Amino acid sequence: MTQFTDSGTPVPPNSVPSNADSGRSREPVRHLLFGSLAAVQLNIKSLHKLGYAEPNDWSKPIPTGRLGEVMAILVKHLWVD
Repeated sequence: MTQFTDSGTPVPPNSVPSNADSGRSREPVRHLLFGSLAAVQLNIKSLHKLGYAEPNDWSKPIPTGRLGEVMAILVKHLWVD
């Protein structure tokens, strides 16, 4: 079965650690951004420039019910020892 990175690109088979061999597990980490639409979009772009996450990996901005505030969610899967 082909494994993929968080950005959707295929991972070469020899670079995917076997849980039995390495003792590592893949765990989800949720990132939540709260702020104005402009601030949330700017932060998503900044994280993309750092190579952390693709902008399309984030949810669409979700209104929080507070005036002028939205939330965006990103779930990344990380290998953990």
